[in-house]
Amino acid sequence: MEKEKNNKLKDSWVTYRPQIKVCDCTIRDGGLINDHNYDEKFVKAVYDTLVSAGINYMEIGYKSSKKLFAPDKFGKWKFCDEDDIRRAIGENKTDLKICAMADTGRTDYHTDILPKEKSVLDTIRVACYIHQIPAALDIVKDATDKGYETTMQLMAISVVQDKELGDGLEVIAKSPVSSVFLVDSFGALYSEQIKNLTTKYLTILEGTGKEVGVHCHNNQQLAYANTIEALILGATRLDATINGLGRGAGNCPLELLVGFLKNPRFHLRPIIECIEKDILPLKAQLDWGHSIPYMITGQLNCHPREAIKLRQSPEKDCYLKFYDQLIE
Repeated sequence: MEKEKNNKLKDSWVTYRPQIKVCDCTIRDGGLINDHNYDEKFVKAVYDTLVSAGINYMEIGYKSSKKLFAPDKFGKWKFCDEDDIRRAIGENKTDLKICAMADTGRTDYHTDILPKEKSVLDTIRVACYIHQIPAALDIVKDATDKGYETTMQLMAISVVQDKELGDGLEVIAKSPVSSVFLVDSFGALYSEQIKNLTTKYLTILEGTGKEVGVHCHNNQQLAYANTIEALILGATRLDATINGLGRGAGNCPLELLVGFLKNPRFHLRPIIECIEKDILPLKAQLDWGHSIPYMITGQLNCHPREAIKLRQSPEKDCYLKFYDQLIE
């Protein structure tokens, strides 16, 4: 009986690995559904939640070029100016690390990313498509030289050829990034593909000291399952958002992930409170989460932009017409 009790205890803690770190992308990825127009009160509420919940990283938005994106057409979290960050969260004297995403080809990183000692930010997450790796590594070098931790988010990996991916990872392996993220941008991947890709990332990056991360979208309601699959195989950097808030079908829900991890560092109650007080009111204003149009784009392995356009139109529930148009 005692042996059986000990085995059950061991099994219940199988997901506890202290090296696992969680990044909440609620403000950054969620900003893609309202042009980054969250007010400071909402950003502060998410920040306070993540501090109380023991989450490791908060991605607060983009460092986007004001030459390419007019500030009067986007909210402040499209640009993440230092004064705006400080007004929302102060100087961040906590263990929570604050990050921003530099999207390759869309950022004036030389000027807009300040030296680390002048910034509230701790980490720059560089996002790129496979053909942009050389340009992305220029951003990585710039941010690293300025004192930041850097990560690489390889986007739309579900449409990348195997050899091309391997060659790209070999190049990234020689860079100073701390981790490389497998990004299922279209929510198209299944567990066996996540298994193969995660194994590939781990194999190529083995011995470099770099960690493997995963960022999943929920078009086929697999974001949570695929995140767990990558975690079990050895990924240690996990992206999620509160209540799955994010572009289109949304992301791996933070509350599900925290409940699964069984890490005493993490606390679920503050996240549930934030969902009730701060996220649910957004449901009346913003459209995200699983729906048939997002499922269709996920199954077809294509960008959800057409589904997003449909969901913003008077014909938002004309599923069959949308399906017929996409398969023609």
